[in-house]
Amino acid sequence: MRKNSVKNTRINGEVQRVLAEIIRGEIKDPRIAPLTSVVAVEVAPDLKSCKAWISVLGDTKAQEDTLAGLKSAEGFIRSKLAKEINLRNTPEIRFVLDQSIEYGVNMSRKIDEINNGEFGQNSESKD
Repeated sequence: MRKNSVKNTRINGEVQRVLAEIIRGEIKDPRIAPLTSVVAVEVAPDLKSCKAWISVLGDTKAQEDTLAGLKSAEGFIRSKLAKEINLRNTPEIRFVLDQSIEYGVNMSRKIDEINNGEFGQNSESKD
């Protein structure tokens, strides 16, 4: 199976959906932040390994705690994934922290601050 084949893309989407459901509803670890989302999943073509990009809304301590909680629950998550998705091999999941959403929110905030500052100066000079 090629990396960008239709089958691989379908498997990535299905694994992402099931991982999100498991993290949202079935894990009771208090270290995992309530606003945790699965941004993307990349399953290897041989179905042996999987990278899951996780986004956590919160400070760095919440992000580190969430990653630690997910790594400790890896076996449970893998067994639930095996029950939900019928694959020849259930991939080993490696969680990676994704900073893109936080980066986008931060950039949006900075743009708003700049725009508000410029609009404030323009309206004062017109009066």
